[in-house]
Amino acid sequence: MKRLFTPLLLWLGLVSAAQAECTGQDLMPGLLPDDRAQVDAQLGTMPYAEGNHWIARKGDEVLHLVGTMHISDTRLDGPVSRLSPLMDDAALLLLEMTEADQKQMEKGILTDPSVFMLKGKTLPDMLSEEDWQALSAALDARGMPPFIGAQMQPWYVSMLLSVPSCMTELLQKKDGLDFRLEAAAQAQGVPTQSLEAYDTFFRLFDDIPMDTQLAMIRAALASPDTNEDLFETMLNSYFTERAAEGQIVLEVLGPRLTPLSAEENDAVNDFMNGALLKERNAAWIPVILDSLETTEGSVVAAFGAAHLAGVDGILSLLEKEGFTLERAPF
Repeated sequence: MKRLFTPLLLWLGLVSAAQAECTGQDLMPGLLPDDRAQVDAQLGTMPYAEGNHWIARKGDEVLHLVGTMHISDTRLDGPVSRLSPLMDDAALLLLEMTEADQKQMEKGILTDPSVFMLKGKTLPDMLSEEDWQALSAALDARGMPPFIGAQMQPWYVSMLLSVPSCMTELLQKKDGLDFRLEAAAQAQGVPTQSLEAYDTFFRLFDDIPMDTQLAMIRAALASPDTNEDLFETMLNSYFTERAAEGQIVLEVLGPRLTPLSAEENDAVNDFMNGALLKERNAAWIPVILDSLETTEGSVVAAFGAAHLAGVDGILSLLEKEGFTLERAPF
């Protein structure tokens, strides 16, 4: 549910639009009984596991929290029509990244793209011949010359591969829910603010062990059909307001659908759930609280839906700060 990685490549002109139609199938209905039991066990202990729109209140403070997805989809039309009126009374819209900060990031990357580049060995040096050939084919399918991908940080390549090639064209449209909510805010003259500096992602990835980064590539080298199924499962879980369940399903099925060992799979999931979710959630809370204290009127915070649920999710963290939470229509 994050928008940074593949769009960056699109901005740099390194990936061309793919025209193939996606044919992925939602994996949830076909879960085996043991898998379903494992998913349900984790869901049973997860607070705020459902819902894409919540209202947090504390005294006179009102905060709307909207879980977003960043890819274009006609199923967003309904949520956009229901959520855009929030801007009528909002004093501020918080986003993972505002349009202004996005432009600043684009300018910085075009000036110095070294943040994405390997220093020293290239990916063919670090992967087996079989994995490199599979990666080359996957890069070709996304319009990226393999000789360019060979020089890029493996974490970045893995994020590119995590989006099926048939989705690349949709990412170019830049009209996911966060984009549309920002447009609604701009139309109403509501100020916007980023929850974090635009280079936060880059700093988080600096500390990933290279073995884990390479495992992320291998995990993303599932067959195109499997990759599309995984992505469709994630999308459907979002639109049924069960994003947390969808993420758990992907983690449970991961060892079976990817070539990773159990240990490698755990290392990748630990990073995703730790650095990309838990650490960022904790860093966002002071920003959210400060925005409520310094503005008059309600605040809307829109960010990837994966950040909402769980004991380390934004909703639980706000509850610990004394807010009451109410699920609202999405």
